[in-house]
Amino acid sequence: MVKSQETSSSRSKPHAAKYFNRELSWLAFNDRVLQEALDDEVPLVERLRFLGIYSNNLDEFYRVRVANIKRMIQLDDQKVEGYKGTAEELYEEIRNVVIKQQRKFEHAYASILHKLKLKGIKHYDELTVNDKQKEELKNYFFSSLIHDIVPVLIDKKMPFPRLRDKAIYLAVRMEWDYKRKARFALIEVPNLVSRFYILESGKEKGVILIDDIIRLHLADIFPIFSFDTIEAFTFKFTRDAELNLDDDVSMSFIEKMEKSIKQRKKGEPVRMVYDHRMPQDLLEMLIRSLNLTLGINTIAGGKYHNFKDFMKFPDFGNNEFVYPPYKAVDHPSFHKQHSLIKIILERDVLLHYPYHRFDHIVDLLREAAIDPKVVSIKINIYRVAKNSQVMNALVNAVRNGKDVTVVLELQARFDEENNLFWSERMREEGAKVLYGPEDLKIHSKLIQIKRISDKKEQLITYVGTGNFNEQTAQVYTDMGLLTVNKKIAEEVHEVFHMMEHTLHHHHFKTLIVSPVNARKKYISLIVNETKNAKKGLPAFIHMKINNLVDQQMIDKLYEASQNGVNIKLMVRGICCLVPGIKGLSQNIEILSVVDRFLEHTRFLIFGNNDKPLYFITSADWMERNLDKRIEVGTPIYDEGLKNQINLVFSMQWGDREKARIIDKYQKNSYKEATGTEAVIRSQVELQNYYRQLIENLEC
Repeated sequence: MVKSQETSSSRSKPHAAKYFNRELSWLAFNDRVLQEALDDEVPLVERLRFLGIYSNNLDEFYRVRVANIKRMIQLDDQKVEGYKGTAEELYEEIRNVVIKQQRKFEHAYASILHKLKLKGIKHYDELTVNDKQKEELKNYFFSSLIHDIVPVLIDKKMPFPRLRDKAIYLAVRMEWDYKRKARFALIEVPNLVSRFYILESGKEKGVILIDDIIRLHLADIFPIFSFDTIEAFTFKFTRDAELNLDDDVSMSFIEKMEKSIKQRKKGEPVRMVYDHRMPQDLLEMLIRSLNLTLGINTIAGGKYHNFKDFMKFPDFGNNEFVYPPYKAVDHPSFHKQHSLIKIILERDVLLHYPYHRFDHIVDLLREAAIDPKVVSIKINIYRVAKNSQVMNALVNAVRNGKDVTVVLELQARFDEENNLFWSERMREEGAKVLYGPEDLKIHSKLIQIKRISDKKEQLITYVGTGNFNEQTAQVYTDMGLLTVNKKIAEEVHEVFHMMEHTLHHHHFKTLIVSPVNARKKYISLIVNETKNAKKGLPAFIHMKINNLVDQQMIDKLYEASQNGVNIKLMVRGICCLVPGIKGLSQNIEILSVVDRFLEHTRFLIFGNNDKPLYFITSADWMERNLDKRIEVGTPIYDEGLKNQINLVFSMQWGDREKARIIDKYQKNSYKEATGTEAVIRSQVELQNYYRQLIENLEC
């Protein structure tokens, strides 16, 4: 098994003594994604898809985080959290890390193509197709591509066209040898067709990118020009994605969002990645026109860019190239049951996606829509699918006379337009649609169904860690509690009241709610473990989270570690806590699992002197999640559900296939089995565990 053990994080400037810089930590996380593309045990097409994930992640990183650093440089704001240098020095270090990762990326891509070739799948380009293939591609080009290609000539007399930062462009150079003159043009690669065209001839199979089909037909795109040579080189660029909401009080929040989304498309460029073979005059023209600086916010790369498209790379019908198909199973409590509501009224249920079917949530809403005893449904939405079954179920509830309230977060980054669409659709159907305040995102994951039975109110309540999105629920791991517990239900009702009215005068004794009591509650729980450790009592903290950034929370964990609290953290993404420092964090271990599914579940276990406390939550430990968003965490009371969370944590902590060690050097070394330890892959073990539960029911 070949696994990359080295991260590409630069060590030219050491991290601050107590904290990792969040940007460099994020790059270390994305390097873990890149490791999956380098792992020989990952199926070949899945490796290409990990390259796509890496690329998409990096694009968003530049659009948001690097754009913010650029603004800091422009404002001459030199203070950078968790970094000893200036914003300019951090920007330079980020660039160095990305360039090193780019080399690994290109190596991974070349290696995967080579292995695909050994398996009978060839990668063709405009230079390697034969005459028969050229004829096939010519037919495809004229029937399916040419009418979507709009070349734009670059002329000093004309303004440079506004480019889209999610698009792929070919920069075209035409030259007349006898005059040594060159003419430039741009072509946006069409995005309404697949980036990949499959070529088959007998037993031979292969793929060619649309980019290369266009290169093959450049003369057909520019028939009116006479030239001796014509070439095209891929490039892409990234814009600042920050939304700036207008202060005009005469505009509604929706109008401000719509205006800001349009302005995002005009954001300042922060990065250009280009084919390193691009001629100097063509490169200089692009850099000048995009107001960039060579070697500062430009990165030379390979022939192809926008690898996010490779997440849809064809598998050629070969099961060997992809992960074995996985079908989510029923939750045992719902297996072969006609009424989910009846089950939830009897006992708490903890769903764990994608191992359990997300359809259970859709089925619950559909059942509520036609249940005569249900009078209202409330839900808060952060991200949903474009063709959302959840939202369609709510539409059905409205049509069946239920009082439906949808709290939509219009500022969910890169999902604003989709949420605006659903906002209008739900209003048209007659639902009550509310929005979060401009300065406070609503990131909680809540549903509450109000039911009247025998004149008694029943509040069926859902508190989750992930979005109500049936598409991402197939690849993101998340948990959701379904309960009628009175303490939880009444306080979730208060959270919805808080969303609808005001943040003032709300007190929560059961739930952990940002920005009301979350920071205080978490600190109290850590302090309790610290006190127990000082008394010689059992004390531990086990936590699974996506991002750990907030310095006050990190300091409290350091304090707990110094006093003997055993701390085990599963952190998927950014981790600013530095483990393993003698006298500070020697009792803290951190692992990160990157595998087929994106680890998104957030839960916490506090030892509490052998009476452990269990929580699931929508919040990471970042300042924004604790202080600037509405987030909700709930305690887990049922002993069986506590055991379920224990099992998940122990399996993940025992992973010896896909767990990486986060250490003070950010090496991303794999956690390997020692002694008699079993070599387990936690996501596979969990699949088998949940499947076995259903099989046991059917025996």
